[in-house]
Amino acid sequence: MDHAELGRRLRSRRAALGRTVASVATDAALSVPYVANLENGRGNPTLAALDRLAEALGTRLVLTFADLGTAAGADAGTDSGTGEAVPAAPPSLVEFARTRRFRSAAGSLAALLGEEDRVVRAKLVAALTAVAGPLDRDLHEGDWQRLLDAIVLILGHPSS
Repeated sequence: MDHAELGRRLRSRRAALGRTVASVATDAALSVPYVANLENGRGNPTLAALDRLAEALGTRLVLTFADLGTAAGADAGTDSGTGEAVPAAPPSLVEFARTRRFRSAAGSLAALLGEEDRVVRAKLVAALTAVAGPLDRDLHEGDWQRLLDAIVLILGHPSS
């Protein structure tokens, strides 16, 4: 992956979580200019820095080696477990993920599950993106809220 693509992925993930460069940099124990430069396709990050950024963004760093000339991993956003394309969060979901209601629901669920807020927010954005994909229509805040409520109900109150 080239530096520009890495920067696009970092920025997209951060924006989907509704986080600032400063908050991600703090969580990753990196400087704000360093993270901003990476998002702008500049710099030469170490694996340790990328690993800390991945953790700060509620994901994990996966390193794979591919033969030159193959398309393995060349698609933007692939699931490291399956190699399948992972869709980007729709803009309306990115906006919804910045709302107080989303953050409140994610925080409550994080406390219930004993996980970090940012990790739960990332999982919720990924789950909502996956659920909305096959619907083949634009969703609005009310739609996202109903889907979020269903996920919170299922995870917060599992059936016996």
